[in-house]
Amino acid sequence: MQTIATSDYHDIVQVADPQLSPDGDRVAFVRKVPDDDESYEATVYVVPFGGDEPKQFTVSEGVDSEPRWSPDGSHLAFVSTRGADDDRPQLWLLPTDGGEARQVTQVAGGVSGLEWSPDGSRIVFTQRATAEDREEERDLAVSPDYEPDEPDPRVIDRLIYRAHQRYVDGRRSHVYVLDVEAALEGDAAGGDGLERLTDGDDDSVAPAWGDDETVYYAAKAVEDEVHPDDSIRYELYAHDLESGDAEAFAETTGWVAGLEATEDGRVAYTWTPEERFTLRQTELRVHDRETGEETTPTEPLDRTIAAAVGFEWGPDEEVLYFATPDTGSVAVWSVPGDASAEPQPVYGDGVTVEGFSVGENAVAYVQSEWDHPGDVFVSTRGGNEATRLTQVNREYLTDRAVSQPEALWFESDGEEIQGWVLTPPDFDPDEQYPLVVEIHGGPHVQWTTSGTMWHEFQTLAASDYVVFWSNPRGSTGYGEDHAAAIERDWGDVTLTDVLAGVDCVCEREYVDADEQYVTGGSFGGFMTAWTVGQTDRFRAAVSQRGVYDLTSFYGSTDAFKLVEGDFGTLPWEEPEFLWERSPVAHVPDVTTPTLVLHSDQDYRTPANTAELFYLGLKKYGVDTRLVRYPREGHELSRSGEPAHVVDRLERIVRWFDGYSEYRDVPPALERDSNEGLSAGEDEDEDEDEDE
Repeated sequence: MQTIATSDYHDIVQVADPQLSPDGDRVAFVRKVPDDDESYEATVYVVPFGGDEPKQFTVSEGVDSEPRWSPDGSHLAFVSTRGADDDRPQLWLLPTDGGEARQVTQVAGGVSGLEWSPDGSRIVFTQRATAEDREEERDLAVSPDYEPDEPDPRVIDRLIYRAHQRYVDGRRSHVYVLDVEAALEGDAAGGDGLERLTDGDDDSVAPAWGDDETVYYAAKAVEDEVHPDDSIRYELYAHDLESGDAEAFAETTGWVAGLEATEDGRVAYTWTPEERFTLRQTELRVHDRETGEETTPTEPLDRTIAAAVGFEWGPDEEVLYFATPDTGSVAVWSVPGDASAEPQPVYGDGVTVEGFSVGENAVAYVQSEWDHPGDVFVSTRGGNEATRLTQVNREYLTDRAVSQPEALWFESDGEEIQGWVLTPPDFDPDEQYPLVVEIHGGPHVQWTTSGTMWHEFQTLAASDYVVFWSNPRGSTGYGEDHAAAIERDWGDVTLTDVLAGVDCVCEREYVDADEQYVTGGSFGGFMTAWTVGQTDRFRAAVSQRGVYDLTSFYGSTDAFKLVEGDFGTLPWEEPEFLWERSPVAHVPDVTTPTLVLHSDQDYRTPANTAELFYLGLKKYGVDTRLVRYPREGHELSRSGEPAHVVDRLERIVRWFDGYSEYRDVPPALERDSNEGLSAGEDEDEDEDEDE
């Protein structure tokens, strides 16, 4: 039987965004798989409950996402980049009883955040467009060959002027409504049926329908002399489509805003306490517009809302369903919107739920587990009788050896910490193995036994390493106190917990305590760099997309509020404090060979701090190398170009192998830069072709 390999990434199918059909017997979802070294194929599939195989519902062209059934089930709306020369997705409608999909928008800013009106006559969405686009109505219609001009020079007036992998360049998010009948009868390039609801130099986000004439959304609330990008406050609005009036009815705070509404005017929204909000848990609040009363139904639950997974009202519009990280799982809960009862677990013990959809009699999920990277499941609304509807990686997994992680709890500084150990597929307890320690990002997230790390963990184990990962203090899923324990101290508190777990694992006879390696990305990159500045116990390290200097990070990231919240200060207030808590301050103490991986277009943890860390290592004679990935952003490890995802994993393994007594290979620095990697194989093929 084969073991998991780095190059297997090209064969692994990912699924996302499950959506139950109105009749409750089918689930639409997005199926994504690498198409070549640089791109992915993402298409909409539909799977019935009866055990039949999933069927492809959209053509294999471009990248499809956000499938949404019309209320009567006659159409499936989705966004797609098909037919476009850029990455601006447009809105498409597909008849579910057969026929071709129809493009119904052709807009300058792209489309996201779809939701049908209750009667199915309209669709609301958001679009990011510039003030000039809106003035010239290019946000309503442009010709298919429209290409926006690149700013030259780029003039910046905003605090957050770049995010993800691109510069903002004056774009703001606003809310739009499409009349479906007018759009189908008209021309997308003419903007038929499309109306802009919001405007201005702030962002309007998270649109949701109430009744057929009311759209709710959140808009950045700006106080005097406060830039919108410096605010975490949002005003919640109800927009009456008949009169055109918009009324502010509530306010919330947080990184982002999320809304879901009922037809009778109850609005559920995410809310995080404003003071030191990065250390606090996100709750769901419900505002009743008729009475003005507000409840916080999730308050009894000491868990934070997993906003990326989503939340929604059940079909009776009385019960809310939501997801949270929970002791190494991502689980779904339910709670009455009026807070008349405490939250109850629905589904998710021991699994990672990555999306769900609630119907009259069922709940559909995308979940991953230790033995597979993700599939569509369905259960009753009470979480019973779960059925697996897809096995998208069945053929791939049939002849692959997948190791099962072992959970363990250990004590650190008087706290109980959860971790996992993964052994090689051909594990022999009488043999000894080197240990790789993985540290998660965030810092306020959690790791599980599956999710986005499934392939990486399994690849390292298949490379004959024991793999250890944990959820030290600072992680979510264990209560607010656990997450807030790293306030003003990212490094030492986290490292205390990680090393306590490493010591626990090294007590096992099959772990060679003299062969320890460490890696992590984002906050995990910060911690990898912090670790090698505090201890020489690791033979080698790989630091990925990390934060290395808190002051430079503050001045270049779109997430500067993380420093303000977690450390409670500004660089001008306590410069020495932030310097001492930055990994680069401890470069003179580093002796561990350290590979630094970063992306050229990473605007969450910009490359300037990685360059500083790398330069310091070189200055002090540490074995090091900086690898930069063009065209990539902060999500390289999860959604980067397939060849880059594979290359990153190969370089991690090669770097560790080069310092291990268990491998008969020289260090990476003594080899050609691409020797032993897929990139090197490609170079050899090119040379053969030239000959």
